[in-house]
Amino acid sequence: MFSCVKPYEDQNYSALRRDCLRRKVLFEDPLFPATDDSLYYKGTPGPTVRWKRPKYSGHSPAPHRPGGDTWRMGTVPRPGSSGCPFSSLRARALDICEDPRLFVDGISSHDLHQGQVGNCWFVAACSSLASRESLWQKVIPDWKEQEWDPEKPNAYAGIFHFHFWRFGEWVDVVIDDRLPTVNNQLIYCHSNSRNEFWCALVEKAYAKLAGCYQALDGGNTADALVDFTGGVSEPIDLTEGDFASDETKRNQLFERMLKVHSRGGLISASIKAVTAADMEARLACGLVKGHAYAVTDVRKVRLGHGLLAFFKSEKLDMIRLRNPWGEREWNGPWSDTSEEWQKVSKSEREKMGVTVQDDGEFWMTFEDVCRYFTDIIKCRLINTSYLSIHKTWEEARLHGAWTLHEDPRQNRSGGCINHKDTFFQNPQYIFDVKKPEDEVLICIQQRPKRSTRREGKGENLAIGFDIYKVEENRQYRMHSLQHKAASSIYINSRSVFLRTDQPEGRYVIIPTTFEPGYTGEFLLRVFTDVPSNCRELRLDEPPHTCWSSLCGYPQLVTQVHVLGAAGLKDSPTGANSYVIIKCEGDKVRSAVQKGTSTPEYNVKGIFYRKKLSQPITVQVWNHRVLKDEFLGQVHLTADPDDLQALHTLHLRDRNSRQPSDLPGTVAVHILSSTSLMAV
Repeated sequence: MFSCVKPYEDQNYSALRRDCLRRKVLFEDPLFPATDDSLYYKGTPGPTVRWKRPKYSGHSPAPHRPGGDTWRMGTVPRPGSSGCPFSSLRARALDICEDPRLFVDGISSHDLHQGQVGNCWFVAACSSLASRESLWQKVIPDWKEQEWDPEKPNAYAGIFHFHFWRFGEWVDVVIDDRLPTVNNQLIYCHSNSRNEFWCALVEKAYAKLAGCYQALDGGNTADALVDFTGGVSEPIDLTEGDFASDETKRNQLFERMLKVHSRGGLISASIKAVTAADMEARLACGLVKGHAYAVTDVRKVRLGHGLLAFFKSEKLDMIRLRNPWGEREWNGPWSDTSEEWQKVSKSEREKMGVTVQDDGEFWMTFEDVCRYFTDIIKCRLINTSYLSIHKTWEEARLHGAWTLHEDPRQNRSGGCINHKDTFFQNPQYIFDVKKPEDEVLICIQQRPKRSTRREGKGENLAIGFDIYKVEENRQYRMHSLQHKAASSIYINSRSVFLRTDQPEGRYVIIPTTFEPGYTGEFLLRVFTDVPSNCRELRLDEPPHTCWSSLCGYPQLVTQVHVLGAAGLKDSPTGANSYVIIKCEGDKVRSAVQKGTSTPEYNVKGIFYRKKLSQPITVQVWNHRVLKDEFLGQVHLTADPDDLQALHTLHLRDRNSRQPSDLPGTVAVHILSSTSLMAV
């Protein structure tokens, strides 16, 4: 997973650390300095912020100037070197605490508390991360080596590094350990323990990626979950899906959440705030609007006591959540002190870790979760390992861009389907579903925008995508509408996700901005059960080559859509028929339709024709164990002047001189044009 971690901004952690140790200085990050530019991208400062390093107990105490580095917005940063000598460092007060540690008594979702910036979404994601050892050890690499070691004071260089998944690749983000404080208190994310710093340092690295700390205000939990895992986030609107009243849908969703949680995924929940006044408003039930909660456990809880509990099948679907504030809990049924817990045995309660502390963590039934919360975000860890006992996905990952060009054939920013004149100018990607039916996961992510003083707030574009079922042999870009198989929402978030079940066939994904004329880069990820051969369609029509003058160039494009057949030669169990469309050496075959004399093939082929006098042949066959049986065929002239598109034709035998009718008819829709970009 981390075989190819790319240094962010070409800062090599090992090289920088060695250089600091050699020169006996503590690292000062020139790309994320201890100035207001690292705090805000706009606005005016509040209290005076002092950037301080955690005090290193390995050095003997010495008199020091109180306060550390002080910066106020609008002031000119104090010039300094790339490092600070140890001797002067001791005199400059490394005074957040006496005995700093990366972790105190391990890592836990209880470690975190939200600071003064509105980043409950990030803290909720960190709470979820802390509950997954395999995940946080990837985000915090070499954590034992990065830990403060009182026995080796000279091995400390004031430098840390963290891994995040960013736009299709893992990046290694380097930071120094100077943290913003007011009155000697960390003003952003901090731990229960004053001398524990893992969450504050992870947050600083994430703020560096975002451009500054203020850029973390009002973000998206889904983005952080993806950045921690490289997974795919799926947002679920509980209100729109009516999960509170639809028990069947609710049970299906709980099973999916149970599967995501059991396989190492991360989940969060929130209550939509409709107005600004609603933001972080506390409801009578104790929950807070506009606030992201981490889901720290998903389980079926056995009710009853003693042996009776094992023989009773009654179980309750329950979710454990955590408020990033570290306090203010749900006070309804199954809250910490609720009498409902008497229905659960003491051993079951201990297994669940039930406490009566106001620590921000609480249990709810999933029915209540669906009733009170409005949104859930599931971050799946997509398993692509062939060695796993769980379902393995095949991933296609492609980078693309919406770009502007005066030539419509080269323009790649056409907007959504509302803009029919330019829609097909967008990038197009083709993929195959090779099973009779397959679950397909599709995610499009735009390149993350940084928020800086110079460039202002990075705004996301409104993006989405449509999926069309196309001809089985399509190799060139679409130019006209075909059957829409699925469509995502359009939203100005960093990523858009869709899960869909599709039958066997070929599909085209068209990712777009909502309005035409906007530019930006994006990452497309497509997950299927078997390889989908996903690739970009770059050409509008067959290319002219040196062979074109010798072998000829297509003069006509014809789309043949075989809808179905009727009255086929029958057997006691019905025909197991399929259809083959042939044209100038190219052919398309449908799936077998079993046990019916009136099959629906719904198969399409597109043919770029050089020999206009040669007809297109549609053959119907009956699939047998030893040898397939020919049921009949029809010839299509597919003349572009033929105004009748839909034809119902009698099947005939293969006698070239005097073909005779065979049982059955076939329904065919034909579209031909002398313009190769008509279909």
